[in-house]
Amino acid sequence: MLERALALVSEELDHPLNALLTEYEQELFRLADQARNPGVGAHHMATLRSFRVNRADLIPRFLLALESSLAAIRTPAAPGARPTSSDPSPVGGFGTLSLVEDAVMDEGTVLREIASRQEGRANLSLHLLGQRFGVLAGAPAFDVERLPLGPQCLCRAIERAARALEIEHDARLLLYRIFDREVMAGYAGVLERLDNQFAEGGILPALTFVPMRVRATAVPTDAPAATGREADAAPTRSPAANDAQRPYTAWAAATPAAQDPDDDDHEAAYRTLQQLMSGRRELLRKFRPGGEARAQRQELQTTEVSQALRRLQAQPLAPGKASRNLAEVRRSLLAQARQRDGEAATLAPQDEDAFELLGMLYSHIEDEIRNEAPAASLVRELQIPLLRAALQDHSFFTRKRHPARQLLNTVAESAASWHEDTAFDPRVQAVLRQAVAHVVRNFESDVGVFAEGNAQVEAQIQAQSRTAELQERRHVEAAQGKERLEAAKLRAGRLMREIVGDHRLPRFSRALLDQAWSDVLTLTLLRHGERSDAFRQQIDATHRIVDAALQPGDPPDPVLQAHVEAALAQVGYHGDEATVIAQRLTSHRADDDTDAASRTELALKLKARARLGEDADRARRPVPPPRTPEEQAQYDYLRTLPFGTWMEFTTNQQGDVVRRRMSWFSPITDHVLFVNQRGQRSGEQSLDAVARLMASGNARVVTEDRGHLVDRAWQAAMSALRSFAGRGEGHPSGAPA
Repeated sequence: MLERALALVSEELDHPLNALLTEYEQELFRLADQARNPGVGAHHMATLRSFRVNRADLIPRFLLALESSLAAIRTPAAPGARPTSSDPSPVGGFGTLSLVEDAVMDEGTVLREIASRQEGRANLSLHLLGQRFGVLAGAPAFDVERLPLGPQCLCRAIERAARALEIEHDARLLLYRIFDREVMAGYAGVLERLDNQFAEGGILPALTFVPMRVRATAVPTDAPAATGREADAAPTRSPAANDAQRPYTAWAAATPAAQDPDDDDHEAAYRTLQQLMSGRRELLRKFRPGGEARAQRQELQTTEVSQALRRLQAQPLAPGKASRNLAEVRRSLLAQARQRDGEAATLAPQDEDAFELLGMLYSHIEDEIRNEAPAASLVRELQIPLLRAALQDHSFFTRKRHPARQLLNTVAESAASWHEDTAFDPRVQAVLRQAVAHVVRNFESDVGVFAEGNAQVEAQIQAQSRTAELQERRHVEAAQGKERLEAAKLRAGRLMREIVGDHRLPRFSRALLDQAWSDVLTLTLLRHGERSDAFRQQIDATHRIVDAALQPGDPPDPVLQAHVEAALAQVGYHGDEATVIAQRLTSHRADDDTDAASRTELALKLKARARLGEDADRARRPVPPPRTPEEQAQYDYLRTLPFGTWMEFTTNQQGDVVRRRMSWFSPITDHVLFVNQRGQRSGEQSLDAVARLMASGNARVVTEDRGHLVDRAWQAAMSALRSFAGRGEGHPSGAPA
């Protein structure tokens, strides 16, 4: 797997690295040619000659350094240690301060800046790769400083290779800048492909968790300085914070590695539970009218109770009734028994406990599920089979991984998390119904029936989650494409304004520049980049267009006109329209020219046509009012959240909510992309708008990664039971979770 990783990176960087060598030679030659001082020119030529002698070694040395970083992933790092190269440069330990030569410090500063920019651009991929390299190394996740093939690793590699070239400090700085431009420009895409390769190779293939970027909290001034990972972790969490408050980012809850007690401990845990229930019964008996239990009791056998429950389950429900609750089931069962055996018939204490405990569990589950959710009725349909399972095997209450408990959790979480019919995958709903029907129809004593149903449901949910994730990825890529286009438009506009400067161009010529020609600059910038020859040609053409508009006596330039016409065709202007615009842009025509009619006609055509990247959803929004302190705090918090965080929005005065996944947001424009549980785009908002909704209580971050729903419900039930039993005397304060 590591060899494949190195091969991928080597292949992806081969062309950029060779471009680096070529561009570096050309830059040295340009510097020598343009030098006004003969001595400076001679110096650059000497550097060029020295570089040509050793240039063939640079790429092999660079790749060797990367290979060494991969080979050392299982080598444990000393506590607080930083990765280093063979050369004493601060880039080896970006966070370490020491007394070094100014020249070395300058190099370290340049390389730190290069690495830092890439960390910002590829934050998600770097975090995921850190997790996956941790698996390969059999160690905790790698932080970005020690990450093999990470940005700091590449910077250390180019530093090591550059020092072997025997070129001076200034020449190395020039090399680093070109390295940033030619090699690191496409580095984020390389990381994504590397991450996908690991996932396809089975290294955490379902990994979706994104480590949270948390706001730093105040650190006391007298606190000792932390180093290494401690420095990264210490200021990011308040003492009161815990894992339950982390944003929830998963598509579907995977089966957790629940920590069940050992088999021998189940009985002990259940005995503690029995003591709590016994104390509860005794206390309730004291408050009943009469105060004492019946003198005569005829306890029903558990098998008899289970068979009665089976018969009751087979009976059709009354018209209009969706399900039976446990209290009704208990009353019906005892009524039948007393009609047959007399009024002394009653449940055995352990069976009474099973009814009570499952009833308490269901009470807390129903607090979290929505009655109108498609799976809510299925949760209730499971009551009697679950009760029968609990009667025959009381470890249902003490084992988190009991098959019946796991199926209940899967169905209950579906009823809790799917907040809209439109967001609920009908295939998942169908499998849920099949699983529950299978249990209701076939469960006798083998809990494997529950396991079979749960396996089918989980497989479908995971398949749906993968589909949703692919859907989301397409929407994110589209949003990022729009964002790049918008950024290119802004950059093109700034460059246009710089070129025009204070010159007073004819108004119509300026309008054509701002509309038609601006689109040309934007598209060229987007396709080729600002440092490309193609973009430099368009900037040169822009200067010539401005000069032509300012020089009334100059004849039209047919070469420039042909160039402009061809460029306009690239952005959708064709035929006579492109020809007319090109003629206007490449010759001086005052606003008072006699062809007012043609100007008006052309202006109307330009106004009617869609601009490059024009999007109604991206219409310029009005400037929002200043934020309140609470709104600002929520805004700052939102910007720390990882992509993929789930949020809930209140939709009406009745308190109905919908759940949305914050798939992506732009740190530049604050645009936020939301999708629903099926990965379908559900609109865009601004971070500012979401912050205001949170401040008003109409939106919140979902933090449901603190355990499964049934586990949370059970913990709540046990907390209530301990509080109740605590009123008595001599009863234990603890119970199994």
